[in-house]
Amino acid sequence: MDLLKIPDSDDLLLKELTDDIIKSYYKVYNTLGYGFLEQVYQNALYFELLKKHQCRPQAEIDVFYEGQVVGKYRADIIVDDKVILELKAAEEISEAHASQLLNYLKATKIEVGLLLNFGKIPEIKRKVFENKYK
Repeated sequence: MDLLKIPDSDDLLLKELTDDIIKSYYKVYNTLGYGFLEQVYQNALYFELLKKHQCRPQAEIDVFYEGQVVGKYRADIIVDDKVILELKAAEEISEAHASQLLNYLKATKIEVGLLLNFGKIPEIKRKVFENKYK
């Protein structure tokens, strides 16, 4: 019987990139603090990430069903065409927020997403949906 291998933090998909994004997130959070609207945090994080990465804010992405476009959504920020960022300025991250990000990953070729909350307490959730499942 094969044992399920639980990856350690060094095995994470796009670890270096997501670590850099998280550092930028904390820089913005620590500079601005709590209490702004989500758009303020998005603009600040976009500005910070542009120092080292290619970013697309409010990137429109098609959602397909059986080969047909059935809708569109706007990712808050896509970094280096590899990571989707979903930003929140809520009291806490809800299961609905995490499901939203996972659905975005399912609808695209991007495999990694970060849910970043600029609430009273900073929160981060990492979601992965690998292409082998798509």
